[in-house]
Amino acid sequence: MPPISVLLADDQPMIRTGFRLILEAEGDIEVVAEASDGREAVAETGRTAPDVVLMDIRMPHMDGVEATELIIRSNPSSRVIMLTTFDLDAHVVDALRAGASGFLVKDGPADSLVEAIRTVATGDAVLAPRVTRRLLDRFANMPSDTSPAVPPRLDALTARELDVLRALARGLSNAEIARELSIGETTVKTHVAHILDKFRLRDRVQAVVLAYDCGLATPSSTPTNDSR
Repeated sequence: MPPISVLLADDQPMIRTGFRLILEAEGDIEVVAEASDGREAVAETGRTAPDVVLMDIRMPHMDGVEATELIIRSNPSSRVIMLTTFDLDAHVVDALRAGASGFLVKDGPADSLVEAIRTVATGDAVLAPRVTRRLLDRFANMPSDTSPAVPPRLDALTARELDVLRALARGLSNAEIARELSIGETTVKTHVAHILDKFRLRDRVQAVVLAYDCGLATPSSTPTNDSR
């Protein structure tokens, strides 16, 4: 298998250098390009077609949200992982709606970064448990006019698929969902695939956005411990 190609987009050279050193130590990951702002990220993605883009949210000239939307539109095979600080800002929600496949905190452990890239490259998505609660709290405080005018109906989902969607909205992994619902992990994957297919969603991150847009889940139903 060829290595996973990665583009680093951050306006701080030291951050890019640190990520490059971490990733180049892995035999299955290759950094193919860097970008110091959103415009460069879009241009370099078009030039190199990376498997994964590590995208800072706040950058000059064009922020990470707009860049993500353009990248997903023009290079749908490229996956975007948003990079944010510990104090989650409102742009993360916008980025997930734009098509990002997840988000990580910049000061997280190196192995989490590597694992996230591998996960996203396979078509799955990542939600950093450390900031999941902050993301969900942000949903609760968002103005109503930021929600879709007509939220999608959930009638197409079975009762078990609704259970799985609620669990996804809490940031649980497939293994955790399987244990909680007393079903096999393969069965969980099947339910997740059905949910994505029925609503034409890109990945499980957008399924989380769907759950909150529809009022299926609320921040009060999420774990309070985000120190994991």
